[in-house]
Formats: sequence, C-alpha cells, structure tokens
Amino acid sequence: MPKRPTVYDVAQEAGVSIATVSFTFRQPGRVKASTRELVLEAARRLNYVPSANARGLADGRTGALGLYSFDMFLEATGPGAARPVREDPGAFFGPGAAAVGDRAFADDSDAEDFRVFPLYVDEVQRGFEVECARRGRALLIGSGPSGDGGAVIDIASRVDGLAVFPGARSEEIIAQLSHRLPVVAFAMPYGAGTLSHVRVDNQGGAEALTEHLVVDHGITDVQFVGDPEMTDYQERFAGMRATLARHGLPVPDRVLDATALVDDAPYTVVRRLAAEGRLPRALVCASDQHALGLLDVLAELGVDVPGQVAVTGFDGVVAGRLCTPPLTTVRQPMEAMGRLAVDVLMASLVDPDAAPVDHTLPVRLVVRRSCGC
Repeated sequence: MPKRPTVYDVAQEAGVSIATVSFTFRQPGRVKASTRELVLEAARRLNYVPSANARGLADGRTGALGLYSFDMFLEATGPGAARPVREDPGAFFGPGAAAVGDRAFADDSDAEDFRVFPLYVDEVQRGFEVECARRGRALLIGSGPSGDGGAVIDIASRVDGLAVFPGARSEEIIAQLSHRLPVVAFAMPYGAGTLSHVRVDNQGGAEALTEHLVVDHGITDVQFVGDPEMTDYQERFAGMRATLARHGLPVPDRVLDATALVDDAPYTVVRRLAAEGRLPRALVCASDQHALGLLDVLAELGVDVPGQVAVTGFDGVVAGRLCTPPLTTVRQPMEAMGRLAVDVLMASLVDPDAAPVDHTLPVRLVVRRSCGC
C-alpha cells in the first residue's frame, strides 16, 4: 500500500498547526467549526486516517478489528416501534471478549418491545463477535450518523481492519478509509474500488417471496411498501417487479407507500387506501421492521391479516416469529455474514496486496401465517 500521509502532511495542506489537526480528530470541540472543516477536507484529499496504533506499536498492528454502524438509530427503530433514547457510541473489549452496545429506553415498557432488539445489525454483529473471539482478536464497536466522519475515523485509527454498515451518505468516507486499511462493507453494491463486500441475494429472495404469493396463493395484486432509500430495498423492489412481469401481472413503477424506517407519519398511503376500501391483496415490505409497523397499523384500522391483506417482510429477525400473525419473510444468514467479514479482513491482513472480494450469500424463504399459510 502507498505511504501513509502523516499529521504533518495534513497540517501543511490545511495551513494549520499539527496541534490543530490533532485536536480536530481527538477533541473536535476545541476547534472552530470552520477550521475543523478545513482540516477534515485536507484529510479527505490526502486519504488521511489518524493512527493511534503507530504511536505504540512498531509494526503498526493493534490486534483489533472494528465494526461500525452508520445511522444505527435507523436500524434500532422502525415505523411504530419504540425509539431508544441513546446509543452507546462504542467500547473497547480485550481479546476474546464480546459485548453488545448498551441501550437506554424511555420507560420499562419500551425495554420489553421485542421489535427493538435484536435486529439485523445485532445478529450480524453477533457473528462478528463470535469469530473475533475464536481468532483471539480484540473488537472495537462504534456507531454514528453518516454526516459525521470523525467517529468512524477514530475507530479506524485503532484497528487493523474495519467492517461497516453503510448509511445514506457514507460512501465517500468508507472509500477514503479503504485506502488505508482493509474494509468490508455490508449491504452495499459491489463495484470497482478498494473495499470488499459481504451481502445477500436480495433480488433472488424477493423473487422467491413474490413467486410464493402469486403461485401458491393466487394473488395477482401485489405492491411494495417502504422507502427504497437503501440499495438492499431497491434490489428487493426489483425482485418483486421481475416476478410480476414474468407472470404477466401488473408491475408497479414505484413503491406504493414510501414510509422510511424512521417516519413521523408512517403509512399515510396505506391508511388512505384502507379508508377507501382499495388496499391491494398483498403488501411486500422492504424489511421486517417495516412489516412489523405495518401490522400494527392494519390492526388499528381493523384490517384482517392475512384474510384481507397478506403482509410479508425481509431479514428474518426474531420479532417476526413472535408477532401476530407470525411474519412470512426472507431470512438472511446474518451470523454467517458477520463471521465471513472477519475471514475477509484476516485474509487481507495476511496479503495486503490481494484484490477486494465480493461475497453474495444465499437467503431462505420462511412462510408463516401473515401470507395466509
């Protein structure tokens, strides 16, 4: 890999002192916003990542791997679900240790809502933890919004390799980090670049799910619910459309109801159609979290599921087994994804010159009562 830029390079590029560069990354509150942005922009141009390990280890290795979630708040909530008050920004654990970020809730009833934990990210994290423990690797976990690169840069400076759950605007910072250490991205489309990918067959899973609705249940009016804000959701919408087209059925050009994972007014279109008596026969949801919130709304409106409307999800989180009715979904191999990410990072450390890899794992249709089975 090319020679790493140093704090001196960034200071020269930004026209500030090395102390200002250090404060920008370690104590940003001590630096004026305009100066901080000047330093961060210089760091982006140079692909600079501050190195905590270089100060203490001659070989530049920490023995740790990192796992970072952009927009974790989106993953920890959903339409109609309880919202956590805060998220632990991350903690360092010794070799072989594993932990899950602490969550505090507004009241005791929220803490008991099984839709809040464990979720997709939690189950992938579990696999990552287990594999780190098996390999005797320390683990550093963190999360933060996509618009703030400081937190993920701090994590990256303390580990040998990093796995990332991308956010809505995180591509640039992830690409920057991948120039300086091995990076694996979950749920991102594969393309030319320096980072590796671990993802699942979203389109194939949605095709199998829609095929089940059309062939096994004879449903011909199928619509998609959920804002296609993430690549995963776009691929699932495409899979539904492909199956409908293959059977010569009406293919929607856009999603029926673009409710996002966090939405102050969820399912407004569904509510309107229910009031007008024009709901489609089946609603394919972008994720299990969307589906769980939708089941609450339909129950509130007195709509029978699956008698009047079949509802399906995607991910296979635990809550889907426990809701009423139990949720038909597509199960991702989430723990395997986490373990595989560790394998990829370890292989990259053995051979730093190896090309990035792309792994797409298979998914499994799980039929339950919400579709009519």
